[in-house]
Order: sequence, then structure tokens, then C-alpha cells
Amino acid sequence: MKALAILLTSLLLSVWISAIAILAIQNFTPVSLRFLGFQSIEIPVGLVLAFSVGLGLLGTAIAQPLLGFSSFQRDNEDY
Repeated sequence: MKALAILLTSLLLSVWISAIAILAIQNFTPVSLRFLGFQSIEIPVGLVLAFSVGLGLLGTAIAQPLLGFSSFQRDNEDY
């Protein structure tokens, strides 16, 4: 069962990376982001997507232990 979970996780991650790569190649035109009145430098859409996914993964990895989420479920038989 654990091997299946690892396989599905790897498959999902590879699909996301492939999708970002395809979008980055197709949308190479630079864009600038505006947030709260601030404007960023012009960077390609693929780079914006890659940074967004990376920050999302990092934020999830940091928030998971802080909020007490567990990556596995315990059996109630032990308690």
C-alpha cells in the first residue's frame, strides 16, 4: 500500500512539473505582477508558475507541523 502511495505521489508530481514546463514554453512572454499597488519586474509566465508552486509546497511543508496535521492515521485499537 505504501508503494502505491509513493507511485501516485510521484506520478502527480511529474504531471505538475510537465504541465508547468509546457505552459512555460508556450507562454514565454514576460508579465508583471501587481499586488497591493506594487508592481514586479517583467518575468516569464512559466517562472511565475514555478515560483508559485514552490512557495505553495514550502508553505504547506511549514504549516503542516505547526497546525498539527499528521501524514499518517493512527489505529484506535492502541488506545
